[in-house]
Amino acid sequence: MTLLHFEDFRAGQVYDCGAHEITKDEIVDFARAFDPQPQHLDEDAGQRSLLGGLAASGWQVCAIGMRLFADGLILKSANKGGSRVQECRWMKPVKPGDRLRLDAHVVETNISRSRPDVGFVTFEWRIYNQVEQVASVILTPILGRREPGGA
Repeated sequence: MTLLHFEDFRAGQVYDCGAHEITKDEIVDFARAFDPQPQHLDEDAGQRSLLGGLAASGWQVCAIGMRLFADGLILKSANKGGSRVQECRWMKPVKPGDRLRLDAHVVETNISRSRPDVGFVTFEWRIYNQVEQVASVILTPILGRREPGGA
């Protein structure tokens, strides 16, 4: 497999990173382990919340996004690790049965000033359910350069 390098990414590109259908059991299991708020554990509590029913933790949505990004793009690249997450927004509740889809939009690219063998590629993840965007994450992984020191 040929890896994607820093030079392969340009602002404006969009990568389809696949989809994952979330189940009630996944929502409750994640909440028990990592975010035990009532609206993520119990349908009645979810109904009484602003979410209008049992809903996934935003952190779970991010974790699913990371899996989709990894499988769909980053494991196919010369990934050297992460540098930062600038923003994470949860726009709509994610409910059991939602099919989450992730598009990774390239926002900008910058060559490292201190390490000419790597560059920073800023992505905006746009995570959708069947109909609308439910989350947005802006993050910047570090990617190896195919031509260190090149333009």
